[in-house]
Amino acid sequence: MREARLLATYGLTAEDFDAMAEVQGWVCAVCEQPEDKVSEAGALLPLSVDHCHSTSRVRGLLCHRCNTAIGLLRDDPVVADRVAEYLRLNQLTKPPG
Repeated sequence: MREARLLATYGLTAEDFDAMAEVQGWVCAVCEQPEDKVSEAGALLPLSVDHCHSTSRVRGLLCHRCNTAIGLLRDDPVVADRVAEYLRLNQLTKPPG
């Protein structure tokens, strides 16, 4: 079922997905961490296929958190830049001890 969804939705075969994951070292293209989200049955989920919603072009494989964050930012790099700048400007240092 997953293979049919990959092909129908993204034009990717399971082999294409695995090749992309291998190039990325089986980690998220953004945070460089492995997926840690599990299904209701307790199985580790595969990385998410990230794609441009305007062009449908596949960009890479992301963990659930990064994929959700990009979606919440409306796939807008200007908003993402503003978020990054906001975080840099408001970075708090750890209190001593």
